[in-house]
Amino acid sequence: MASLNVGNLGEFLREQRRTAQLSLRQLADAAGVSNPYLSQIERGLRKPSVDILQQLAKALRISAETLYVQAGILDERSPEAAGTRSVILADPSLSERQKQVLLQIYESFRKENGLDDDTDTDTAADDSDADHPQASN
Repeated sequence: MASLNVGNLGEFLREQRRTAQLSLRQLADAAGVSNPYLSQIERGLRKPSVDILQQLAKALRISAETLYVQAGILDERSPEAAGTRSVILADPSLSERQKQVLLQIYESFRKENGLDDDTDTDTAADDSDADHPQASN
């Protein structure tokens, strides 16, 4: 399956930490991880879990999706789509189910408008002559 780009991720994290003017200790404290563990991640020696990546993203005030892409967990998408997805996923007032439903609706609109080239378009091609939205009964 997808292997983590640990070295690239570590370099990216270090750059983000320095840009945020945080010491290794400050970021580790903010993310709830140990200093040695964070140091190992930055040096490319450890593969952080998705949960740890999410904690690091929150502490750095960047989108978790950005770190997932750096780690090779997600494919990079168009900047506007990534931003919209990140905002939805980061909203603490929504439940996980609500976030998933919103993302599905968003993706369906992008497909309908022909904007998501890297997603499955087989069904969109089959319905290409339909100019009306599908109604669910």
